[in-house]
Amino acid sequence: MATSTRDRILEATYACVSRLGMAGTTMEDVAREADLSRATLYRVFPGGRDELLDAVVTWEVARFFVRVSQAIHADELDTVAVLEQGLVAAHDALEHHELLQRLLREEADVLLPPLATVMPMVQRALADWFRPRLEAAALQPGVAPDDAADLVARMALSYLGSPGRWDLGDPDQVRRLVREHLLVAVLASEP
Repeated sequence: MATSTRDRILEATYACVSRLGMAGTTMEDVAREADLSRATLYRVFPGGRDELLDAVVTWEVARFFVRVSQAIHADELDTVAVLEQGLVAAHDALEHHELLQRLLREEADVLLPPLATVMPMVQRALADWFRPRLEAAALQPGVAPDDAADLVARMALSYLGSPGRWDLGDPDQVRRLVREHLLVAVLASEP
């Protein structure tokens, strides 16, 4: 199937989930929303509803991180500023993602399994995204850029999911978190 058909199905699924929730969305709902036959849906997503819901979660997570990346203008920033602004922007985007917040309140049991499946891919993508920045930075002796990128990605995602005592909406607290906790183990000089 053409990418446009897949995207059309994912957009329709997202619209249905927004209206009906994950548990309430059926293949028939998506077919109607996308103005496609159910057979077309099953050709694109042969695993049916579960595969489709997993795909829409993956699709929206990817779109989420693209929006965060665009919001911080990463090409213009150094490693430290990218992480600081990225955490603030991602936190803000998570807090204001109405559908995500509603699903976490009302259907966490349905949302969390596909999120758990996609998070290792997100961690790898973030590590790949950080790697060139860390390759250009002065790292602690013995720290490889691959290891540093993996650590930074894992820690950033961990703090986004559970910030603990840190207010990720406060740029000053995020600056302290990044400089005193997240990057101190990988950068050679104090960030």
